[in-house]
Amino acid sequence: MDIRLAKEKDIKQLIQMRWDFTIEYDKSGKIEKTSFAAFEKECQSFLLNAMNNGQWFIWVAEKNGEIIANIYIELIQKVPRPGRTTYPFAYMTNVYTVKPYRNKGIGSKLLATINEWAKEEKYEFIIVWPSEDSVPYYQRNGYVHSTEPLEYFPS
Repeated sequence: MDIRLAKEKDIKQLIQMRWDFTIEYDKSGKIEKTSFAAFEKECQSFLLNAMNNGQWFIWVAEKNGEIIANIYIELIQKVPRPGRTTYPFAYMTNVYTVKPYRNKGIGSKLLATINEWAKEEKYEFIIVWPSEDSVPYYQRNGYVHSTEPLEYFPS
């Protein structure tokens, strides 16, 4: 298994994984009835931009040419503060492992690679909004609950 940053050649697989991930957790069944072609076009544009703008890092686990897990990281730049070096923090999203490879430690290996990378790059912290089911996965990998953020939902 190879853990690496995604490349443009991976876009087709990443699009399909995002679609599958969304369909798997869509209890309404509405998403499956939407246009894959429209989604594919939008997602391809996003991925091309993400891979080239230095703000997004898409990590993958690959086995025999197939991407079996992915984690997306977006860097959030902070406003500099006098008297200290300011480092960005990372927002983690779209954490997904294809079904046949779940519960085999692949996601944890991918996450451990990202944690080490974040440490080397001196990112201040990584934030993720986990589903209830995934909380134990993150806790096993060193993540802790935070009570600091506040949210506002404009309507």
